[in-house]
Amino acid sequence: MNDIVRLAGRPVVIGGGLAGLMTALELAPEPVILLSAAPLGGEASSSIAQGGLAAAIGSDDSPELHLADTLAAGDGLCDETVVRRIVGAAPVAIERLAELGVAFDRDASRALSLGLEAAHARRRIVHAAGAATGRELMRALVTAVRNTASITIVEGFAARQLLVENGAITGVLAAGSSGIMAFATSRVVLASGGVGGLFRDTTNPLGCFGQGLALAARVGAAFADLEFIQFHPTALDGLLRPMRLVSEAVRGEGAVLIDETGKRFLADLPGAELGTRDAVARGVYRHLARGHRVFLDARTCLGKSFAERFPTIAGYCNEAGIDPARDPIPVRPAAHYHMGGVAVDLEGRSTVPGLWACGEVASTGLHGANRLASNSLTEAVVMASWVARSVAASPEANRTVSALPQAPTRPDPREACDIVSSSLGVLREGTGLRAAATALLPIASGNSPAADPAAVALMMAVSALGREESRGAHCRSDFPLRSGVARRSRITLDAALQAAASLDTSPIARSA
Repeated sequence: MNDIVRLAGRPVVIGGGLAGLMTALELAPEPVILLSAAPLGGEASSSIAQGGLAAAIGSDDSPELHLADTLAAGDGLCDETVVRRIVGAAPVAIERLAELGVAFDRDASRALSLGLEAAHARRRIVHAAGAATGRELMRALVTAVRNTASITIVEGFAARQLLVENGAITGVLAAGSSGIMAFATSRVVLASGGVGGLFRDTTNPLGCFGQGLALAARVGAAFADLEFIQFHPTALDGLLRPMRLVSEAVRGEGAVLIDETGKRFLADLPGAELGTRDAVARGVYRHLARGHRVFLDARTCLGKSFAERFPTIAGYCNEAGIDPARDPIPVRPAAHYHMGGVAVDLEGRSTVPGLWACGEVASTGLHGANRLASNSLTEAVVMASWVARSVAASPEANRTVSALPQAPTRPDPREACDIVSSSLGVLREGTGLRAAATALLPIASGNSPAADPAAVALMMAVSALGREESRGAHCRSDFPLRSGVARRSRITLDAALQAAASLDTSPIARSA
């Protein structure tokens, strides 16, 4: 028997990662439903995050310096107003997490230990448990959520469809092993993570393949910057999927990239191994394409102290038969973070009334064309507070679910994954992007389990085809230069479907 759940007036937060947990906590004491397909934190990229949270806390640092580094990494596409507000709020966000029980790493004087990562001019990365920051964040926040009486936790049910009436949100349809549940609400927050599961090589949980983007797309939401996918340059090269991440913090401690001959092949890159992630990833990718192998060498800078400084990464290496104190670590780029997402304002509001987005699923304008390391966890915590405030200030419209629609089938990303992996990688070109859009169009237009992942992939491919330049993480071999005009891209699913159907006669993506 299908169940209809009506918890009148309660907003629904979709996602059990950092953004979802924080939004639910910040809504307290207002009652809220937290909907998670897996046990809280179980399928979240936040749980396996090794990097920390960027915040201008050090005596030699300031929000202005953090702003400058973020704008430089974003390669002309950051929204400066958004960046300024988020980096300004970052130190308070760290304090809030500490209040919630996160045990950050501290020095002998109990001051926060600050690490250095690529493209940061100062040590401003706050870590917990060394390179296991995500695990510690989830431990503390899951405990806090489970101890908060105003949060109703629904685990094991995946959101399958957003219900709308007259263009506004009226509810959420979710499916689990015991049947279907319909939550009547006029307030929904997407906090469902990224798209890494659409790529064969990814550091993200394989269950994160853009489900939140698909939910928003099917109700007509606008998206921004979907073509910008960050590839982490140093994923542990092996057969395991998702790939283990070798944190940028290892390079921050002095590790260098070498090939099988021992040559440090990126020494002439601006910033060398600590250049922007897009530049380092392209350098590694191109060296691999020339037939070389690539290794991260921490033997000199860390040596026997590697396991103490980075116990989680040392464990990953040991599982693969590598001793980082004696052996270089084989690495390659892997899809890591999506800068694009649901287009939102500084309160997290989408273009659909009653729909907010927070975390990786959202595009606030903070990251621009290339995310600055460790800004994403900071963004999720800061935005969760603002989203919660906006949701709480929005009156509930007393929605009801009068008839329970049939839930869409469980999405299957495998067909889209093959297309995305071959066309939307570190280097792209127009012929491959056109072929991808053409192949994805009939799948996205259909009703198979592959339809929703294909719809997300189609919007990404159409956006990438429309950006005829190389900027940040988006690199076109047929358009290797950066355009003189910096414009964020915006698209809807309908626009992507129309553009893909008429590739020979019309422009591909609208820039605004």
